[in-house]
Amino acid sequence: MACILATGIVTLDIINEVASYPEEDAEVRALSQRIRRGGNASNTLCVLSQLGHQSYLASTLINEADGQVIETDLNRYQINIQFCPRLNEGKMPTSYITLNRQNGSRTIVHHRDCPELSYAAFQHIDLSLFDWLHFEGRNIAELQKILKHCRQKAPNLPISLEIEKPREDIESLFYWADWLFFSSHYAKARGFQSAEDMLASLPVNYQATLTWGAEGAYGWHNGKVMFVPATKNNHVVDSLGAGDTFNAGMIHSLVAENSLQNSLQFASQLAAEKCQQYGFENLV
Repeated sequence: MACILATGIVTLDIINEVASYPEEDAEVRALSQRIRRGGNASNTLCVLSQLGHQSYLASTLINEADGQVIETDLNRYQINIQFCPRLNEGKMPTSYITLNRQNGSRTIVHHRDCPELSYAAFQHIDLSLFDWLHFEGRNIAELQKILKHCRQKAPNLPISLEIEKPREDIESLFYWADWLFFSSHYAKARGFQSAEDMLASLPVNYQATLTWGAEGAYGWHNGKVMFVPATKNNHVVDSLGAGDTFNAGMIHSLVAENSLQNSLQFASQLAAEKCQQYGFENLV
């Protein structure tokens, strides 16, 4: 199996499950509450670790109580944190999540008092240890430096980039990645009404995926659009982290040199299985 480094953030998730999403100014009782580790990069690594890969995280950690909860969970999934800078001041990012039992949707309020991983911290990582690098599309100015550094130091090392949100100047990062993992949220925010239109706007030599909710997942390779319908899912209980699971499925399959079509199929099925359970434990 592969040795994979993911760069992004790790959070503490406080999840309140409700019978249905509350109206504004309403007071409702939570059916349950769970507190667990979250964050896109760490979620993806959690799945990759279960798929048998050596998983490494590059993210800022803070020495405080919530940081200890997060670190304990990372250790439980055998995610290596030796490349995570540690600070003594600040607060770990926290996501307050309202999970709708009716349809599995999740609404997130996020708070952070924690700096993003810097280029200065990343450049000390020995890239020769890894078979794949995965990045969250955030902290654009620093990430551009990081991606350029990776291309200079390890030009043949595969890089995937998650583009979940329409952050300012995020498009400047696309050139540096081998694989672009787009979300429908990004595509719609950029004015695209369909996945096909979004992918067709990319250069012919780009390789990309685009998830489109219950419709399915799309791929872009050699100037052609591919499509895999969503795996039938009779009961969605927790969609939180489904996109992160899809990305993990893609990386796992692409590392094994499977075709894009087969990779889309595998990643879509894995994400559907995630939606039918709470959390990531025993997903694989």
